[in-house]
Amino acid sequence: MNSSVFLGTFAAAIGFFTLFRKFRLQKDNKETDSSSISPSSVPSSSSSHKLIHQVFPSFRGEDVRRDFLSHIHKEFQRKGITPFIDNEIKRGESIGLEIVQAIRGSKIAIVLLSRNYASSSWCLDELVEIMKCKEELGQTVIPIFYKVDPSDVKKLTGNFGSVFENNCAGKTNDVIRKWRHALAKVATTTGYDSRNWDNEAAMIEKIATDISNMLNYSTPSRDFDGLIGMRAHMKIMEPLLCLHSDEVRMIGIWGPSGIGKTTIARVLFSQFSGTFELSVFMENVKELMYTRPVCSDDYNAKLHLQKHFMSQIINHKDIEIPHLGVVEDRLKDKKVFIVLDNIDQSIQLDAIAKETRWFGHGSRIIITTQDRKLLKAHDGINDIYKVDFPSAYEACQIFCMYAFGQKFPKDGFEELAWEVARLLGGLPLGLRVMGSHFKGMSKHEWINALSRLRTRLDPNIQSILKFSYNALCEEDKDLFLQIACLFNNKRIEKVEEHLAEKSLDVRQGIHVLAEKSLISIEEGRIKMHNLLEKLAKEIVRHKPGHQSIREPGKRQFLVDATDICEVLTNDTGSKSVIGIHFYSSELSSELNISERAFEGMSNLKFLRFYYRYGDRSDNLYLPQGLNYLSRKLRILEWDRFPLTCMPSNFCTEYLVELNMRFSKLHKLWEGNMPLANLKWMYLNHSKFLKELPDLSTATNLQELFLVKCSSLMELPSSIGKATNLQKLYLNMCTSLVELPSSIGNLHKLQKLTLSGCSKLEVLPANINLESLDELDLTDCLVLKRFPEISTNIKVLKLIGTAIKEVPSSIKSWPRLCDLELSYNQNLKESPYAFDIITTMYINDKEMQEIPLWVMKISRLQTLILSGCKKLVSLPQLSDSLSYLKVVNCESLERLDCSFHNPKISLGFVNCLKLNKEAKELIIQISTKCTDLPEEEERTSLTELIGEVP
Repeated sequence: MNSSVFLGTFAAAIGFFTLFRKFRLQKDNKETDSSSISPSSVPSSSSSHKLIHQVFPSFRGEDVRRDFLSHIHKEFQRKGITPFIDNEIKRGESIGLEIVQAIRGSKIAIVLLSRNYASSSWCLDELVEIMKCKEELGQTVIPIFYKVDPSDVKKLTGNFGSVFENNCAGKTNDVIRKWRHALAKVATTTGYDSRNWDNEAAMIEKIATDISNMLNYSTPSRDFDGLIGMRAHMKIMEPLLCLHSDEVRMIGIWGPSGIGKTTIARVLFSQFSGTFELSVFMENVKELMYTRPVCSDDYNAKLHLQKHFMSQIINHKDIEIPHLGVVEDRLKDKKVFIVLDNIDQSIQLDAIAKETRWFGHGSRIIITTQDRKLLKAHDGINDIYKVDFPSAYEACQIFCMYAFGQKFPKDGFEELAWEVARLLGGLPLGLRVMGSHFKGMSKHEWINALSRLRTRLDPNIQSILKFSYNALCEEDKDLFLQIACLFNNKRIEKVEEHLAEKSLDVRQGIHVLAEKSLISIEEGRIKMHNLLEKLAKEIVRHKPGHQSIREPGKRQFLVDATDICEVLTNDTGSKSVIGIHFYSSELSSELNISERAFEGMSNLKFLRFYYRYGDRSDNLYLPQGLNYLSRKLRILEWDRFPLTCMPSNFCTEYLVELNMRFSKLHKLWEGNMPLANLKWMYLNHSKFLKELPDLSTATNLQELFLVKCSSLMELPSSIGKATNLQKLYLNMCTSLVELPSSIGNLHKLQKLTLSGCSKLEVLPANINLESLDELDLTDCLVLKRFPEISTNIKVLKLIGTAIKEVPSSIKSWPRLCDLELSYNQNLKESPYAFDIITTMYINDKEMQEIPLWVMKISRLQTLILSGCKKLVSLPQLSDSLSYLKVVNCESLERLDCSFHNPKISLGFVNCLKLNKEAKELIIQISTKCTDLPEEEERTSLTELIGEVP
């Protein structure tokens, strides 16, 4: 492949390839993913040296070897604890290297302080080394005061002191000082005193049990190895926790079910809880509400929750909670680490963590929930972390970890793995469940299973997601189902308008669903995760009392292609049906809709027939025409509508949105129709449409889109009566010659686009609308006069017009921020425009160099050079430039410039004479715009454009 490739678009072209290239790199090079972590629950000396023993016992053999020590060794053996044994080591005056290594290589050191312990120099030297390891390496030291008083050990009094003094005879002062210091330190270390036990066997069992638990907690956790993307979550969460701060902090973790909130909290708990006095991970708190007494009131419910909480955090199984002040009273001076997982009611927070003053300085409380409202309503919450979905690459890695036990697909499964990850929408729960489901399957079994996954939800995933739905009130359940079946990814104002006639507060309901993570609002649109959408459709199929799984015509919503075909061909639709959402692309053959197909659906309000983007098939027909459409229709959206005119009995009284893209319509209907409720009309690509109906009653029409209606020659003068019109799109209406003067009455019009209206000669003189923000006249080839428009305009696009002059008054237009022009020599006489022009299009076959005045355009952001066949080099361009496209400049050899904008986008097509330096500069600039590692950037780009000579 040569340099004629359009380099500026390489990132999009290699996106899918790059994903699996990364998989192969990981596979071939056995790379370790930096996004996975393996936190340790408690600090351990293993981070700095190798641990080879579980327990090192230091003891005076003559005192304890035959009784106490033998019994504790037996209990250790029973509990699977392996102590260091020194039977074969010869004892001398001081400990040797082997003992020092054994002490330093042990997780726990037990110091068995018996009556004659201090008589052994060997024991005292061991103790010095043990206390040194405690201080330097964080080694756990457990003293056992066996028939001695800890005070005697500390002060070196009594029989213990006498034995010590005898041993000091002949020793240097430095040795004695070290022994004294070590004994004083160990005497004040928490341990066990045999004098407090009536039963030695019970004491030994307790010591062994405690050491066993300590070993469990000191073992580095491997539970979270391979958790994709966890490092990024930790990078955000750790600053929120502010572990160095002495304040009490409460942090909320918020997101939809299955997103990984609990997993994040578990990693935090595992990593940090070991440094707190008390800690507890209360799993699935909302489930505890279902175990309380059936008739209990809120007070008793709180007592019930407090009892569970306190019993876990202080390890007191049968604790009694007489009142709600117990938590504060018991924990106000304790530094605690608490995770309250899956909170869904404010009563749960009030019972366990109502106020920060209930806990000691430095405490941390983490709350996970799907309901952001609960977190926002709690005064003690410091920060809320919203858990986002993983990237497509991470999602595929998560799935592969469960399906293949590695972060990349097996050979031959790449595309299948990618499709599963896409179908699951990146939801970690779904990726884990379905990864385990597909594990071990053959490729043929994968293909068979995928056909069901495309339309149905796995029961395990469904049961978890349905908890959130069941917690909604009936009105919000209804709204959830309507959004999933009809309005996913739709603009929020449209949803509110379409559902406004129902007896529910749509805006409040949308807010509730968003707070509970069942939907999100992104750029003004309602987004629902595809697994939740599938859940809703399963609920609709099985919802009792409203529709039957065997009789789809009795359902509230029809969304399955097979069911819709059955209803429309057999005329089985009933008055239960209020919405149909049909992707015609899913048809395997032609569908001939019966003339009476909609006769029984008298309550139908929302009818959507789509073709997927890029699908050019045409397989939906009305051979007998169309009658009996519901008079209650609020939405009619029918891609490729096959008739040339709507039926004579078509009712528009309640119509809010009419969308007839790619239709065969010649006209919409005969005569005047009531259009008072119509707000949105889209007739894009209706190339046979010759006229629009009378719009004098469309007084609430806000948007009218007529893109590529190539047969449309004029607009009705009645358009001036649509006084609420805000957007009018007439792009590529190539037969349109003029606009009616009544357009000057559209005093709310914000956007008027006429790009590609190649026969449009003039604009009405009264288009001076103060409301107009954007006017697009791109490629209006015969338009010669600069438009008489309001100086209030923000965006003016004149590329491809015959306009050669810019009025001098333009320099004082206060809001103009985007002016797009085609190059012509006359513009050099308009220097007042040089500070305003943002886009320049140059198509000059004779141009040999870029004129100097072009380089003086200070705000130039986009420069397009097309067909400049004699252009040899590019000079230094404006630093403000963010997009440069060079097409068919076949003589271009040099780039005598540098690009100072680090985010500039470059595109070069059919520039065959570019020299080596120019190609290398293009590669260097282009690869900076991607997030691939440097080596991969170069390799991927080279694969697209060929080697640079």
